[in-house]
Amino acid sequence: MVCADSILTLGAGGGAGIGTALTAVLLLGIGAQWVAWRLKIPSILLLLIFGLLAGPVMRQLTDGGSFSINPDEIFGSDLLLALVGISVGMILYEGGLTLKFSEVRSSWRSVAMMVTVGAFVTWMVALLSAKWILGLSTPIATLLGAVLIVTGPTVIGPMLSHIRPSGASGLILKWEGIVIDPIGVAVAVLVFEAIVAQPGTHSLDVTINAILTTLVAGILLGVASALLLKEVLNRYLVPDYLQNPVSLMLVIATFTASNMIYPESGLLATTVMGIVLVNQKKVDIHHILEFKENLRVLLISVLFIVLAARLRIEDLQQLDWIEVFGFIGVLIVVARPLGVFLSTLGAGLRWQERIFLCLMAPRGIVAAAAASIFALGLEKAEIEGFETIVPLTFSVIIGTVAFYGLTAPWAARKLGVSDPNPQGVLFIGASGWVRGLALVLQKRGIRVHLIDTNRSNIRHAVMNGLPATYGNVLTMGDLTDIDLRGIGRVFANTPNDEVNTLVLQSFKGYFDSSSMYRLTRKVTKSSEAGKAEGMGRILFDEDLGYSDLEDHLHDGWVIKATNISNEFSFEDYKTLYGSSAVALCTMRDGVMSVCTVDSPAAPVAGDTIISLVNPDELFMLRAMNENDPTL
Repeated sequence: MVCADSILTLGAGGGAGIGTALTAVLLLGIGAQWVAWRLKIPSILLLLIFGLLAGPVMRQLTDGGSFSINPDEIFGSDLLLALVGISVGMILYEGGLTLKFSEVRSSWRSVAMMVTVGAFVTWMVALLSAKWILGLSTPIATLLGAVLIVTGPTVIGPMLSHIRPSGASGLILKWEGIVIDPIGVAVAVLVFEAIVAQPGTHSLDVTINAILTTLVAGILLGVASALLLKEVLNRYLVPDYLQNPVSLMLVIATFTASNMIYPESGLLATTVMGIVLVNQKKVDIHHILEFKENLRVLLISVLFIVLAARLRIEDLQQLDWIEVFGFIGVLIVVARPLGVFLSTLGAGLRWQERIFLCLMAPRGIVAAAAASIFALGLEKAEIEGFETIVPLTFSVIIGTVAFYGLTAPWAARKLGVSDPNPQGVLFIGASGWVRGLALVLQKRGIRVHLIDTNRSNIRHAVMNGLPATYGNVLTMGDLTDIDLRGIGRVFANTPNDEVNTLVLQSFKGYFDSSSMYRLTRKVTKSSEAGKAEGMGRILFDEDLGYSDLEDHLHDGWVIKATNISNEFSFEDYKTLYGSSAVALCTMRDGVMSVCTVDSPAAPVAGDTIISLVNPDELFMLRAMNENDPTL
């Protein structure tokens, strides 16, 4: 039997204790994600808090660390941090898979400036403030500043999905958050090697060579691995059930091979691999995306718990927290605004967008992992001051995530870069009638986006000039690869009632329940029960289902917009069309009202009603109104 005092102490108590500890890590990690989702707060905050409680706090409160988590004892420091490095490489690979060149054509200059000029400014300000405010030595301050160059794509992504900023700011932040991570780590590696090197062994030539080696190794291996995987998939060299394992193996192999050429260049290699793979058009990688998104959630959950649990309470106690708060304040108030201002000069961004960029720079998992890895190296090299790197980095992570997480949504609304009442519609399902409605709405300034698993539907949508994405929305993770700016509603329009319900369940964190709609075959007791459970409002009419709309479309019916006025009332409209017309929505001054079972169409003068109508009856309308009220 394993004694109770060692059950949750990693490495203590043999296999049983280790197994229990690993289970505890998973429970805490996934539990933190779920609680954060319920409370609608950044999950990283709870992950760090849970890790601190399970690690240093419990070791301090209990005799001998009972019921605490000590990751170093189960893995050993070297193995643990190697696993951390590989995990971060996979996270950046998955992030690279969301970066499509087509979406950033108009903002590439801003992105390039943010990850170069902006990164340098952040580094310098962090370096100087670490010396003057925290009193760190120049080498340690320089390394800490380099580590803090990186932002937090795993934090920024969910925040952007919640805020849905308008304009280019959202895309700039997404690209910056992913691209800057390998750049920041590469800079930190150079600083680290300069610190631990023997006097006289380093020169400017060596530094330049290291930079070039990192860039060449990372880019070439990343491109080569992406092309190799593309060819493997295109030639059907592996069965479907092995495609995800093979892709995962190739990511890890690429990361390791690049690191063997030059330390930490693997992060750049995996990022490039993901970018190249997602921007090729020859092979469908949707199933790989599904796998990586699920893996990312698990990796982030475990990594933050494990890294936070490694902290030592004595290192936290040594910090002067007034100085720490001052240091974080300088990063927020000086470093980020100055970097954004210099990076966006002449970029054509509105001043509101530039201010919003200043209010989004949380640090995340890459900063935590890099700090842990470099601190271990400094400890082995017996460099004084190594013990401050990790607690300071985690303090910055908690501080920046808390500040930006609380202020950014409010600031976005005040600045007008986030629409408080977005009118756009996300259509799940892109059948003929959906495309027709989307076209009518798009012509009237309503933003639309279509998602479908049917390639033919997506192809027709794109040919009609509609934004469309091929894929299964139920497996798209956090939807950070879909531009949700201006989107305030979701329509679940698939022919399967159960799928429609599940789709709306998956969007609970993105849309208010009053803005979620679903189409059903027919309104039944089960569909009404779904409505009562918050599974969306039922579209259009209780006697109208998916098959009815498709049949009408095949019979030649069209979607028509009709103005309602004092001369042509809604009663006149109903007289002409009778019960045949299907009212879809009404519009007034750019604001749309969706027709549902619980809220049928009731337009008044000045409104426009959009309906699915029988074209055989259109001539009646034109004959009776010389002004032709139809648009």
